[in-house]
Amino acid sequence: MIGRAGPAVLYDFDVSVTSAGAAGMEISAWRPRLGGVVEVLRAHLTGHAYPMHAHNTWSVLIVDDGAVRYDLDKHERGAFGDLVTLLPPYVPHNGTAAHPHGLRKRVFYLEPDRLPTGLVGAAVDNSAFIDPALRRRISALHTVIGQAGEELEAETHLAEITERLRARLGHAGRPERLDRAPAYRLRDLLEEHVVPGVSLDEASRVLHFHPAYLVRSFTREFGMSPHRYLISRRVDLARRLILAGEPLGSVAGASGFCDQPHLSRHFKRILGVSPKAFSKG
Repeated sequence: MIGRAGPAVLYDFDVSVTSAGAAGMEISAWRPRLGGVVEVLRAHLTGHAYPMHAHNTWSVLIVDDGAVRYDLDKHERGAFGDLVTLLPPYVPHNGTAAHPHGLRKRVFYLEPDRLPTGLVGAAVDNSAFIDPALRRRISALHTVIGQAGEELEAETHLAEITERLRARLGHAGRPERLDRAPAYRLRDLLEEHVVPGVSLDEASRVLHFHPAYLVRSFTREFGMSPHRYLISRRVDLARRLILAGEPLGSVAGASGFCDQPHLSRHFKRILGVSPKAFSKG
């Protein structure tokens, strides 16, 4: 183990690390700036076999190609195809490729308090399951977790993922009926922070609702996620600034986007034209 004390797994990097091992392992691992996620790991495994080991985190794993065989609680298991695999903290396991061409996997290591410790037994009993919606959310989080300016979307995906995992393991922890008030309170909070933005954790502390509950209430009421709403309002602000004659070089920062490409990507997605084309039109 290298690095500082605190939540850790087999790797503890302060910066992104990518390497290719002689034993048949290509690996990319980093510590993201997303509360609750200790590490992101992507690996192509061909010849390496993990020995028995344990993490002090929850491991959320999807396999994009091939298959992996592992032992958990003295029982042989497998991860492949559409399965979502959840390995609990402090329970030893190993792992080896179960396909001639190896495997490609993506993993999140979650802080142990992101799921109740009482769910460890359920995760041991049912460490892999088919859940297409959950798998899509996990894949989406992998896509946006390293993108500047998409922090709220990453938080949203993480809240949805942990809530669905709770439900999968028999601890839904959510009421059947959604209150509409949190949606409007969150919308008001977003409106007050269109340019600086507000994280989902901050909104949760201010509004006194669980992050996942805020996301579900907001999405149910407005038909879009809080992140999509905030981005649309920033695009709306950017177009007003362009029409007011603001130089394109300063519009991105003035409307809450991290840089010009970030603005252009979302501007074109919503309006169908680039900021430059919009200004000429």
